[in-house]
Amino acid sequence: MKTLRDSSGQGARPVLSWSGHAKATLSLGIPLIGAQLAQIAINVTDTIMIGWLGATELAAGVLATQSFFLLFIFGSGFSIAVMPLAAQANGSGDVRGVRRSVRMGLWLALAYAAIVMPILWMTEYILLAAGQDPDIAALAGDYIRVAQWAMLPALLIMVFRSYLSALERAQVVLWATLAGTLANILLNYMFIFGNFGAPRMGIVGAAVASLGTTSVTCVALLIYSVTKEQLRRYELLVRFWRPDWQALGELLRLGWPIGATILAEVGLFAGAAIMIGWIGTIELAAHGIALQLAGIAFMLPLGLSSAATVRIGNAFGRGDWLGLSRAGTVSIVLVILVTLATAILFWAVPEPLVGLFLDENNPDARNVMLNAVPLLAVAATFQLVDGLQVIGAGLLRGLKDTKMPMLFAIFSYWPVGMTLAYIFAFPMGFGATGVWWGLATGLAFASVLMIWRYLMRDSIGLVGKHTE
Repeated sequence: MKTLRDSSGQGARPVLSWSGHAKATLSLGIPLIGAQLAQIAINVTDTIMIGWLGATELAAGVLATQSFFLLFIFGSGFSIAVMPLAAQANGSGDVRGVRRSVRMGLWLALAYAAIVMPILWMTEYILLAAGQDPDIAALAGDYIRVAQWAMLPALLIMVFRSYLSALERAQVVLWATLAGTLANILLNYMFIFGNFGAPRMGIVGAAVASLGTTSVTCVALLIYSVTKEQLRRYELLVRFWRPDWQALGELLRLGWPIGATILAEVGLFAGAAIMIGWIGTIELAAHGIALQLAGIAFMLPLGLSSAATVRIGNAFGRGDWLGLSRAGTVSIVLVILVTLATAILFWAVPEPLVGLFLDENNPDARNVMLNAVPLLAVAATFQLVDGLQVIGAGLLRGLKDTKMPMLFAIFSYWPVGMTLAYIFAFPMGFGATGVWWGLATGLAFASVLMIWRYLMRDSIGLVGKHTE
């Protein structure tokens, strides 16, 4: 087998074939995709089961969970930043570097949760100030005063997921998330509706279930991370109180742009929903269905993006420039293939897919179907560019490059995407379809800029001078 000298000082290393890179990326990416889908299942089941209580409870649940989600999304950026740092340190054989990045990630999770929890406690009053119905605001406040305590374990879970993914132990992440999904369904059934001897708590029961699920999952991942024989050498909790200001600073530097990027994308889709709401209720319902389908399909490139971050980070840490190049190319090709597959599915059978979300007996079902099918056709194109931009961001993240991707994303999503969405929808008269074409154009801009920056990594100094 052909070998190359390892610039990390660990001796000769085998040159992995193209098929070997594809296999390695898929073996890491498939469990991460599964974990993302399981996480979506938790959110979907929460919405469905709260919806069984009534429209008022559902509206309150949506407002409360969105409030929690917006603050969580930004904070998760610091937890996600652990992944490239730990991956690069692991690639270079730096056990201390892995420990430093994970430990300071846990510190940041603790600090961020302490800052935002008082804000969440005031959710009811914030919603009232925003003009929401008092009854809905009160229910949302009741929910969030319990759910806010889940902020810390949720952020800690993200740190452990990043750590284990960086060490290519994605199977553990998958099984933990699947177990959490099943536990959440059971606890929702118990506490929302008062089954199995539990008190009937209504919407507050959903918050209790979420808190219980995140807490147990967090403890399980912690126990695994510190007791698994192969992981004991990292000593994550030894002298946990000791600060590492350099690692903390690097996590802050990498983490806040990641959080801001995710927040910008979430805000983009929230803005799109508002615009489509101006058009009509039927159109908004169609948008919601198309977005659910697109969101599920997006988990495929998102999981591969996380795998790419780890693979690129490991190769960077080893000084394996040929491996880095091949890992990046394989990741891009795999994302193109999986997004093409979902695009073909959206083009070929839109009606059956939309029909999964509709009750045929509902008098509005036909109109919603007629509006959703064209959106799904746009979503097919949408998948391709969205997949490329998220894999581009993942590749750059593996090189510890997060600030410029953030600027690319904000520019592409808002000045480009949102502006064109408005122009296509209203002055040009394309309605909801126009909004989606605007979003797709913005994501296309982001994909071109992200992939371009990754391909130019040598000339712009992201990987430094080297020889293969």
